[in-house]
Amino acid sequence: MITFDPAGIEVRIDGLEKEMASPGFWEDRERALEMSRRLEQDCSRLSSYRSMVAEIEEVELLRQMAIELDDEEELASTSSRLFAVEKRLRALHIELTFSGPYDPADCYFSINAGAGGTDSQDWAGMLLRMYGRYCERAGFKASLLEASSGDEAGIRSATLEIKGQYAYGNLKSEKGVHRLVRISPFDPARRRHTSFAAASIVPVTAEQELEIDSKDLRIDTYRSSGAGGQHVNVTDSAVRITHLPTRLVVSCQNERSQRQNKESAMRVLRARLGDLLRRQEAKRLEELQGELQEIEWGSQIRSYVLHPYQMVKDHRTGMETGNVEAVLDGDISRFIEIYLEQEADNR
Repeated sequence: MITFDPAGIEVRIDGLEKEMASPGFWEDRERALEMSRRLEQDCSRLSSYRSMVAEIEEVELLRQMAIELDDEEELASTSSRLFAVEKRLRALHIELTFSGPYDPADCYFSINAGAGGTDSQDWAGMLLRMYGRYCERAGFKASLLEASSGDEAGIRSATLEIKGQYAYGNLKSEKGVHRLVRISPFDPARRRHTSFAAASIVPVTAEQELEIDSKDLRIDTYRSSGAGGQHVNVTDSAVRITHLPTRLVVSCQNERSQRQNKESAMRVLRARLGDLLRRQEAKRLEELQGELQEIEWGSQIRSYVLHPYQMVKDHRTGMETGNVEAVLDGDISRFIEIYLEQEADNR
């Protein structure tokens, strides 16, 4: 159940401020940073709530005056303002679903083509564009760290670094297998094909500073491919790092120099190792890797059907829409919001 208690938040803010003012507060830096984050979050939410209450009260007063004066122009203006407040209220409602410790964090978001050959590689490329457009709409900054081109079209895999408030909290709902049904543009017989691609995500956290023994790493360099500026296909600047004990592999090719690519790849590797450490209690590494290998029938979280009808359906929530074009252009907020609300209600 999603609740918002302004009075309780005020009390919590007062307590946090008093504790932060106490001597020795910053001696435990990790705890101090966490409390600072919580204080900033509470203050932001309370300020947003108060601003919306004041706006609603003002608009309601103007609306009553407009009704008495039969002022249609003012009535239209108040309706527009109320609609804007409604959007802000929904944004706050969704923000309240973020209760996980990593929800406010930036993230690394990866896409891998699955069963379906060239069609799946093309589908993975379509998903990469969809999430790039979603990030633009949501105000997130998405940078392409690595992309492995498909045989004829699309990509085999790609990794985005996504920065923004609650980037991980929003996009964690997209982890899983995505299924596409369409008439294949790569089939001369114009038959209907089913393709699969998977999305995975890890948060960027303080754990990315964990120490990694250089003896546990194999570092390979190779020539970059794809779009990337004048240095692409000129020098062996791309970097692939393999963590030998866990077999995790990370690549980066978007930076201009080999050193920069190595630094970016190490950041991703630390984040993925941190995620692995958090999950080791529940799963062995083989199970974790197996999740992305089973990119096939029966494991999808969402289906995108382009033929014989047009429909996008989330199999976890039941949310569906016939506006496939808008979804593939990044309009996936409603899918994310409904998933987050249902997850919050089930907690």
